[in-house]
Amino acid sequence: MKLSIIIPCYNEISTIEKIVEKIKTNYKDIHEIIIVDDFSTDGTRQKIENLNVDRVIYNDSNYGKGFSIRKGIEQASGNIILIQDADLEYEPQDYYKLIAPIKEGSADVVYGSRFIGSSQKRVLFFWHRVFNYFLTLLSNMFTDLNLTDMECGYKLFKHDVIKNINLEENRFGFEPEITAKISKLDIKIYEVGVQYHGRDYSQGKKITWKDGIAAVYCIFKYNLFK
Repeated sequence: MKLSIIIPCYNEISTIEKIVEKIKTNYKDIHEIIIVDDFSTDGTRQKIENLNVDRVIYNDSNYGKGFSIRKGIEQASGNIILIQDADLEYEPQDYYKLIAPIKEGSADVVYGSRFIGSSQKRVLFFWHRVFNYFLTLLSNMFTDLNLTDMECGYKLFKHDVIKNINLEENRFGFEPEITAKISKLDIKIYEVGVQYHGRDYSQGKKITWKDGIAAVYCIFKYNLFK
C-alpha cells in the first residue's frame, strides 16, 4: 500500500528538517511526503526549499492547520493518508503500528492516542489533559464512539474515505469536524497508543484555550447541524 504523509507546517524552523529526517529514517515504504507551509514568517519556508520531499504547497496567507491539511489531501495520491505534525511531539517510529490495522484489512481509519498503551509520554500540563478528556467525552457523547483521544495529531485514513469527505474547518476545528463526519459513515475505526513528546509554549506550542472553545463549538456544529 502506498503511504502519503501530509505535514502541515507554520513557523517550525527548528523542527521541520528534523521531522522529515525522522520520517525517512523510521519508515521506508513512503509513497510521498507533502509539506504544506501555512505562510511561515520565521525562515521555515527557506529551509523547506532545501528539503528532499515530493511536494511542497505554499499557502498565500496564514489560514490554519485544517486548511493546510485540506490542501494536502487534495494533492495526495497514496492508498493511505497520514497526518504528521511538523513539530517533534509525535514519533514516526509509531507508523508501523498505526498503519497495521489498515494493512491487515481491519480498519478504514486509525487514530493515535496519547492516553492508552505503554509508549513513552512526556508529563506536561494537567489542565490540558483535563480539557482533552472533556473534549473527547463530549465528542463521544454525540458520535457514539469510544475514543480516548479525539484531539490526537496522528490520524490515518484510507484514500477513498478521506477524499470523499467535505472538510470545512481551517484551524484546529479539523479534529472534531473529521471525527463527527467519519462517525456517520459505515466504516471501521481503530485507535492505537502512541508516543508523545509534548512541548510547552516556550518551545513553540501554538494551541490555546481559544482553540478549545472553538472545538466545543465544532462538536455541536458538525454533530447536530451538519
